[in-house]
Amino acid sequence: MIACPACDATFAPTGRRRYCSDACKQLAWRQRHLVVAVPPKVARTDIVYLCEGCDTRYLGERRCPDCNRFTRRVGPGGECPHCYEPVSVADILPDGIDSRSRPG
Repeated sequence: MIACPACDATFAPTGRRRYCSDACKQLAWRQRHLVVAVPPKVARTDIVYLCEGCDTRYLGERRCPDCNRFTRRVGPGGECPHCYEPVSVADILPDGIDSRSRPG
């Protein structure tokens, strides 16, 4: 008697069988081949950009109006409700957490 890796039920294996049923076998395959959903496309107006010349952040503007330089993309974000400055999601999340990663 062995335990099924998917449901922990005990069963008598026949041949090289590892799972107690075809349903458990399919469940294990789906868990191994889990497809992460692609995050929805973010509108350009919801992207925070940084001018490296004057160190100013802009929301949705890809060119600095003061320096006339192209800005660097920081990531998705929005306007801070307290100071009304552009804030990216990466600034809000704790260190080590990637905004693109999915739990699972």
